[in-house]
Amino acid sequence: MKTNPVALITGASNGIGLELAKLFARESHDLALVARSYDKLKLIAEDLKSTYGVQVKYCVKDLAVSTTPDELFEALQSEGGNIDILVNNAGFGWRGNFESMDIADLLEMIQVNITSLTHLTRLLLPGMIERKRGRILNISSTASFQPGPLMAIYYATKAFVTSFSLALSEELHGTGVTVTALCPGPTPTGFGARAGFSDEKILGGILSTDAAWVALEGYKGLMKGKELVIPGTMNWIGTQLSRILPRTLPGKIIKNVQKKRGT
Repeated sequence: MKTNPVALITGASNGIGLELAKLFARESHDLALVARSYDKLKLIAEDLKSTYGVQVKYCVKDLAVSTTPDELFEALQSEGGNIDILVNNAGFGWRGNFESMDIADLLEMIQVNITSLTHLTRLLLPGMIERKRGRILNISSTASFQPGPLMAIYYATKAFVTSFSLALSEELHGTGVTVTALCPGPTPTGFGARAGFSDEKILGGILSTDAAWVALEGYKGLMKGKELVIPGTMNWIGTQLSRILPRTLPGKIIKNVQKKRGT
């Protein structure tokens, strides 16, 4: 009996993660959704099952907890199901001067944005390689292409995600497994409210993108096996400028932007 491919999506209760869940369900993928909110996940799962007729499992877990990737993997193993697509979407940022930020908040950000993403990828990748098929989508950011004063740790975590994704993609050539880094620009998802922004329309909004459109671009890039997806012409231009401008200039620009975004 033919079965649907299964996509595991972290941070699936809102924003880009939720939009990706809708896309995968629409394209006849069964889903395993992970987020911190039971009420949201339950409603999303019921809606996607009734709308698209796919199987949707959900798990309420916090990827800021170091044991979460192992617990997710063990749960998947106990149910005997394989994950065909891994979407590492969970992530968050904080805005502020590094020296005045709570160390617990900073380490939690690194845990979610880097450590849990790496851990979960390492746990699921061997099975994909053994089956000679699989896709990994890591949600990074255009922030990964330059330093980010006043959001130094967040920008650095996204630099890791992009670099890690591109390196892993090269390692996996010929295995049947692909890795895609999705690097959106400013996208209204609730991220700004948590990070401490007054809004997310920087530079008059010319870099802003819609979460549903970002998810679609990421989905298409993933299914084509692209290594890197940067939605939006202006965002792509911005990443290229950061490579050719004097080394210290992008940081100065970002610092000024972050000052204007403060509450």
